Amino acid sequence: MTAEPQVTLDTNTLSPVEAKLQGALEEQLTSALQAATEKIRHSYAGESVEEVTGQLLEGTKAGLHPDIAAGFEPDHNQLRRVAEAIVTGH
Repeated sequence: MTAEPQVTLDTNTLSPVEAKLQGALEEQLTSALQAATEKIRHSYAGESVEEVTGQLLEGTKAGLHPDIAAGFEPDHNQLRRVAEAIVTGH
């Protein structure tokens, strides 16, 4: 069984307000990403890694407050690794 994906924010890129809220933001982002991952894992039907990567991004953003979703720019390579794990069944 694979470890659940986690979101960690780069402290070097956070505004002062974001830095104060870092723990809460990471928790919300991680929760939304994990929910999207589970949903996609259960409905996976042979889509490509790129398609699953897009679904992960859309699903994660859908699970967030619109203001947070608007600013959520995950590392594409890390999101792709989660998608690869879904596609390969790990």
